[in-house]
Amino acid sequence: TKDLEEHSSPGTFGPLAPVIQLRLAGEKRKHYEGRVEVFYNGEWGTVCDDDFSIYAAQVVCRELGFIDAVSWVPSAKFGKGEGRIWLDNVHCSGGEKSLAQCESNGFGVSDCKHSEDVGVVCNQKRIPGFKFIRNQVEDVRIRATYSHRKRVPITEGFLEVKDGGKWRQICNKEWTEMNSRVTCGMYGFPGEKPFNPRPYKLLAKRRKKNYWGFSVNCTGNEADLSDCKLGREIQLKGNDTCSKGMPVVVSCLPGRAFAPSVSIGFSKAYRVEQPLVRLRGGAMIGEGRVEVLKNGEWGTVCDDNWNIRAATVVCRELGFGSAKEALTGARLGQGIGPVHMNEVECSGFEKSLTECYFNRDSLGCSHEEDAAVRCNVPAMGFRNRLRLGGGRNPYEGRVEVLAERNGSLVWGAVCSDSWGTMEAMVVCRQLGLGFASHAFQETWYWQGDSSADSVVMSGVRCSGTELTLDQCLHHGKHVDCPRGGGRFAAGVSCTQTAPDLVLNAQVVEQTTYLEDRPMYALQCAHEEHCLATSANKADSSSYRRLLRFSSQIHNNGQSDFRPRAAHHSWIWHECHRHYHSMEVFTHYDLLSLNGTKVAEGHKASFCLEDTQCDEGIQKRYECANFGAQGITVGCWDTYRHDIDCQWIDITDVKPGDYILQVVINPNYEVAESDYTNNIMKCRSRYDGHRIWTYNCHIGETMSL
Repeated sequence: TKDLEEHSSPGTFGPLAPVIQLRLAGEKRKHYEGRVEVFYNGEWGTVCDDDFSIYAAQVVCRELGFIDAVSWVPSAKFGKGEGRIWLDNVHCSGGEKSLAQCESNGFGVSDCKHSEDVGVVCNQKRIPGFKFIRNQVEDVRIRATYSHRKRVPITEGFLEVKDGGKWRQICNKEWTEMNSRVTCGMYGFPGEKPFNPRPYKLLAKRRKKNYWGFSVNCTGNEADLSDCKLGREIQLKGNDTCSKGMPVVVSCLPGRAFAPSVSIGFSKAYRVEQPLVRLRGGAMIGEGRVEVLKNGEWGTVCDDNWNIRAATVVCRELGFGSAKEALTGARLGQGIGPVHMNEVECSGFEKSLTECYFNRDSLGCSHEEDAAVRCNVPAMGFRNRLRLGGGRNPYEGRVEVLAERNGSLVWGAVCSDSWGTMEAMVVCRQLGLGFASHAFQETWYWQGDSSADSVVMSGVRCSGTELTLDQCLHHGKHVDCPRGGGRFAAGVSCTQTAPDLVLNAQVVEQTTYLEDRPMYALQCAHEEHCLATSANKADSSSYRRLLRFSSQIHNNGQSDFRPRAAHHSWIWHECHRHYHSMEVFTHYDLLSLNGTKVAEGHKASFCLEDTQCDEGIQKRYECANFGAQGITVGCWDTYRHDIDCQWIDITDVKPGDYILQVVINPNYEVAESDYTNNIMKCRSRYDGHRIWTYNCHIGETMSL
C-alpha cells in the first residue's frame, strides 16, 4: 500500500492508481445505498455528479463488495456531504477495479458544490468471498455483558458484528492480539489488556450462539477493524460450538485521562513523563494540531506524506484510540515557532511520533501546512450528565447538571458566581459543542426546565483542561450561592470555531529601546494610568524612563477575534484619539528572574483593527470613525513603539537581569482555541543606561 501511495498520481490508470476507500453515507434507509464518499489522503470527501454514469456506479458498488449497481442519483439526494469534493467529471468504462482508476479531473480538482454530491443504489447481493471487512459487515460493537467496574468506559465485552441485519459473534479460535488492538483503537482505547475468561465462558454456555462465518486477520497497525482483511471462511452448521472455542471477548486499556481515579490495577501502566507530543487548537476532545517538543521548544509537523497511520501513532501516544482522520493544510489552525518534522513515515507500532522516520529538513514547509488529527475517544457518557436548557438553538442555554441529592439523581442549575470563559470552555467541550463563545452570569432570557431551577453546583473554578465540569474545583454537596439560581444561573454559548491570538515575539525583540521623556509630555498617559505610581508625586520637569516596544498581534485561528463589549460601552481614549473596545487587552510587566514584578507595568487597553493581512485577505476592521473592531483571521493588529502607553515605566528599576512579559487577553474575556500561546517572555539586561532584549519566545517556559 505504501508503494502504491508513493507512486500514484491523480487520474492514473492501472495498478498504480491511488489507494482509496469508499463508503455509502448520508440520509439513507438501506445499507446498500447512499452518498458516495471517498477516503483519500487522510480525509473523507464526496464525488460530484457531473458526467457520472451507471458505469461509474457499477465500479463503486463492486468496490464496496456488491455484485452490481441498480442506479445512481444526482443532486445530493442522500443529503449534502461535508469537507472536500475529491472527484469531479468521473468517466468509467465499467471494468475498472477501483473508482481511483477511472478518468477524472484529479483528486481535489472540482468546481462543484455539495448540492451536486452523487449517490448510488447497489444490488444488495454481495460478491462471494469479498476480502475486506469494511465491505462485509454493517456495524461492529463491544457488548458489555459482564462488567464489575463503575464509572469506567464500556471497556470489555463480547465482540459482535452486524451482517445481513443480524448481530453475530466471532469465533475466537483464530483471533489474535493484533485484532484486539485494532478493535480497542476504534473504540478510543490505546491498547488491549488481559481479562478473566471464566465469567464469559459461563455466559457463552448459556447463550444461543450465532457465529459469523469468517475469521479476521489484522496486522495491528490498521486504524479501524473495517480495514482488516478477512481470514478463511468458516463452515458453521446449526449451533456450532466454534470447534470447542467461544465467542471473541475484547478487553481494552483506557488512556490516562479516561482511567478511573481509584486504582484497579492500571497504575504500573502510567508513568508520569514529560510529554513529547501535544494537540492544540481542536474544538473537541481528542483533536488538534500536532505539536512536538524538541530541545525545549514546541514546534509543528509538516503535512507532507501525513497519513492515517502516523495520526494513529499520535492518538495512541496521547492515550486515545486510533485516528479517525489525518488532517492537512492547517485545518485546525496554524501553529507558531519551528516546523520540527517533515515527511513523517510510521509503521503504526511506534510508542511515540518521535520514533517514526522523518525528514529533519523542513525547508519549503510553512505553518499553512501544519498537520492535525482527530482521534477515536471512548464513549464515557459525559454528555449524559450535562445539558443546556432554554436556548434558541442547541449551542446555547442555561447550564444544567445531573447531581445526586438525597439518594436520587436530579437536574439543577449552576451558580454563576465566578463563572467565566474557562468554565464555559469545559461545558462546551463536554457536550461536544466545540469552543465557548460566551460565558453568561445572567440567564433570565433562557427559560430552562423549571424542575431544574435549584442550584446544585457552586464555586466552580476550571483551568480549562478538564474533560468534565465535575472535574473542576467546586463546593461539592455543600452549595453556597448567595445570589441563588433563577435569572442568575450560569449559561454558555458555544461555537465550532474560535480565534487564536499570537504575539510576534521577533517584532518585540527587534523594537525594544529606552526613552527618557519629560513629565509635561506625559500628562495624557498619566491620566490613563500608564506610568508607575511614583509619577503621581513627580515634578512636571522631571523625566520618566520608558521601556518601549511594538506589539504585533496575529489571529492564527479559524474565526475573527471580536470584542465582547457592544459599541455603546466602548470608551474614548484621548491619548490614542479613538475608542477602545477592550479595557484590558494586554498586560505589560517586567519581572525578576524568580517571577516577581519589579516594574509596576500596566494593563493596556486597545482599539482592535486589521493593520495588515496576509495576501488575498481583505481588512474588515478599523478604529477610525467609530468603526467595527476586531482582528480578522490571517490579519494582525500593530501598536507601534512610538504610540502613547506602548511601554513599561522602569524609572524606579535598578540595573540587573530581568524578564519582559506580555500577556494577551489575560482575563480570557474573549474565548480562543488556545491560550497557551498568549504569553510572551524575553530575557532583558539593564545596565542603568541601556537595555538588551533577547531570547523572546511564546509560551510559559523559559530557559534561564
